[in-house]
Amino acid sequence: MLGDITVADEIYIVTNYTDMRKSIDGLCTIIEDQLKMDPRRSALYLFCGKRCDRIKALLWEPDGFVLLYKRIEVKGRFRWPRNAQEVRQLTWQQFDWLMSGLEIEQPKAFRPTD
Repeated sequence: MLGDITVADEIYIVTNYTDMRKSIDGLCTIIEDQLKMDPRRSALYLFCGKRCDRIKALLWEPDGFVLLYKRIEVKGRFRWPRNAQEVRQLTWQQFDWLMSGLEIEQPKAFRPTD
């Protein structure tokens, strides 16, 4: 199914700023060259620009890439982490928090034990 993100085994958030003019090829280059990862793995890659009011998501399907774009039309911003790490793996719960306008680290959330 076109753009069914639930097929992704992993979710990665690229925490540095991304030029939102980039298309599929440009985002694949970031994944390959900067993150040293394979964009064709079963993963959802999330990118955000400086304004934090829009995101791009790149997903590999068996027959090609899907590029999803979301722009917030209400007052607010995505709570995008801007730390020294360039990529960070998220859980589905953290993804849900992010898409709901919350921080990905909730102080009262239970943390899984390793």
